[in-house]
Amino acid sequence: MVHADHIRLNTRGQTDVHDLTERLETIVERSGVKTGILTAFTPSSTSALTTIEFEPGAVEDLQRALDVIAPPSAEYRHNLRWGDGNGHSHLRAALLGPSLTIPILEARLCLGTWQQAIYLDFDVRPRQREIIVQVIGES
Repeated sequence: MVHADHIRLNTRGQTDVHDLTERLETIVERSGVKTGILTAFTPSSTSALTTIEFEPGAVEDLQRALDVIAPPSAEYRHNLRWGDGNGHSHLRAALLGPSLTIPILEARLCLGTWQQAIYLDFDVRPRQREIIVQVIGES
């Protein structure tokens, strides 16, 4: 069985972070899948999906680490070519990746106690985003 769904977000950009865990759990419930996998994908080259303990300190630590790894003020060839100032956004998205796969057992996401699924928007302006979600498995 395959169940397709989506999540829509309005983001602020600038490494805006959203906890998707409850929304993904709701999609699993609607799917009727008891054993399988959930895959989430962002069709964007300036956003990413990953997991973290979604608490202010850990989120701020991740944002600061990304500022060190791919600082907005650095010179990026992308910016030189397009002049849109989001070269760091593309690099951050490429480093974290556009998709996340989570196993499902007993109709529940197999996340750790302190682990949440998050979406990060790295672009330099607010955006309307859509995340594509597929639940694949057996009921």
